Formats: sequence, structure tokens, C-alpha cells
Amino acid sequence: QVQLVESGGSLVQPGGSLRLSCAASGSFLYVYTMGWYRQAPGKQRELVASITSGSATNYADSVKGRFTISRDNAKNTATMEMNSLKPEDTAVYYCNARYSERNYWGQGTQVTVSS
Repeated sequence: QVQLVESGGSLVQPGGSLRLSCAASGSFLYVYTMGWYRQAPGKQRELVASITSGSATNYADSVKGRFTISRDNAKNTATMEMNSLKPEDTAVYYCNARYSERNYWGQGTQVTVSS
């Protein structure tokens, strides 16, 4: 069993920055691909960024060059730095851990980009 707890969501002005953190607990976390997803009102949940156990990263086209995902296997954390935030980045952001058929989600953290 893996438990994920997100933090760092907030209200921020357009052009601002935020750092989201995901604290994970469980066994063999280093084998999991960690990801950040988001869901805006009335929209489907979408992948924002992911990082594999070997630290290969993948980003949605809409956030490339603005968001950076990283992980610290010693601390069992996954972090996403978000820069140049836009109103369309407003959503609930969810941390995800995935390995084989195992798939875990955090409770989500709200990010609102508004002036």
C-alpha cells in the first residue's frame, strides 16, 4: 500500500510560481513512476508531468518549459516546480504513483491562478 499526501497548492497571480510536493509512504517507492495530474472543473483529469524510477521525465505540451518535475528517493518525495503560471493552470493537482497494476492517488491540492 502506498499513501500520497500533496501540499503546496495556493492562490497565485498570473506569471507567478508555485512548488507542489508529494510525500509518499510505503515500500519500494523507488520503483514507482511518480506523476502529477490535474483536473479543472468540467474537464477530465489529465497528466501534467511524470518521472520514472530512472528519472526520465515526460510533460504535457501545455506545461513544457514552465514546469519541472523531480523526485528524491531518499526522502520519498516528488516535487513539481511551476513557473509562469497561467489562469488555465487552475485545477486540483493530484499526485500519482504507478507500478505495474498498482496505481495510487493523493487527495489533491488546489491551485488557483487569478489576479
